[in-house]
Amino acid sequence: MPQPLRQGLVLDFGGVLTTPIAECTRAFCLREGLAPDAFLKVISVDPEGSAIYARLERGEVGQTEWNERTAALLGVDSHNLIGRVLADLKPEPLMLAAAQSARRAGVKVGILSNSLGSGPYDPYQGYGFDTLYDAVVLSGELGIRKPEPGIYPVVLKRLRLPAESCVFVDDSARNLPPAQDLGMTTVLDGDPAETVKRLEEIFGLPLR
Repeated sequence: MPQPLRQGLVLDFGGVLTTPIAECTRAFCLREGLAPDAFLKVISVDPEGSAIYARLERGEVGQTEWNERTAALLGVDSHNLIGRVLADLKPEPLMLAAAQSARRAGVKVGILSNSLGSGPYDPYQGYGFDTLYDAVVLSGELGIRKPEPGIYPVVLKRLRLPAESCVFVDDSARNLPPAQDLGMTTVLDGDPAETVKRLEEIFGLPLR
């Protein structure tokens, strides 16, 4: 088997290894009788909602507090709010298969993701973080989140690879520039099939 052109693949979790986040939040809103974009507006536009969401991603508050405070802003029940929001989030088979194909070919594969906590609801259950990846970096463990520059070198250190040998995939364009500044090749994920095709071109490997 030929040696891959790059030695490391770093993947975001939500929206890359899963189905799109916006689709599951829209489904949640419709179930709760809210406007389809109500949840995304609360966590990104509303000053209080975006602030508490940032604190959740940094691990400064737990899911229970986030559930209560965000539910109040939305006007919904707080019980297991994060689990209800993510109920329709499913594994993305093409990207998951590509990650493992790359790993079998000798590429180190890591995850770099903004965290939503792991309890009482665990969004990462069933994804094999402990066995299927060479490094997993979640923002809540470090107190910093993408696109803050300080989080990107952590995954490189854990993979023991230089930035220039790594490819970073994220579904949010704002998370790519800090990786580019370090020298990583970046891919904006929109359509999984197109992303896998682009990764095949970069690595010079079949990933399907």
